Amino acid sequence: MDDHRSGCPINLSLEVLGDRWSLLIIRDMMFGNRRHFRALLTQSQEGIASNILADRLQRLTQLGMISSAPDPRHKQRVLLSLTEPAIQLVPVLAHLGAWGRRHLPVTPELAIRAELLERGGPEMWARFMDELRELHLGVPRPAGTPSVLDELTAAYLAEAEKLSHPSRILTP
Repeated sequence: MDDHRSGCPINLSLEVLGDRWSLLIIRDMMFGNRRHFRALLTQSQEGIASNILADRLQRLTQLGMISSAPDPRHKQRVLLSLTEPAIQLVPVLAHLGAWGRRHLPVTPELAIRAELLERGGPEMWARFMDELRELHLGVPRPAGTPSVLDELTAAYLAEAEKLSHPSRILTP
């Protein structure tokens, strides 16, 4: 028996990613490079509960969106990794972020990455997916390719710094 409401590709995608937390977990792994349970639990803006996080991680693993393995640097921790299907969500998240920037009351520091991804377009998304494949799957990216993750993180930190010290912003 089929457990899906329909064979519609949008419906099937929403069955995987349509709950409140799944895309946010993938976002935090992708853009925040959060690869451990504790980091996902404590460093998310949205404040996910530990039981919900555990449930979603298990579900995303069962659906083939993330994988887990013992962390070679710490025997008692599990290292979470995005899989290829999750990495291929970069363009979807870029479009969602662009739509949110245009239509919703975003904050500057949290919108800056979406702005950069929108401006960078498919070329930047492809470089970012290559970088994620290297970080999560061990697939080397082309030599000399600048880090998209570093660029997005630097822009976020710069915007957050500006907002934390508004008196330092010079006005003409």
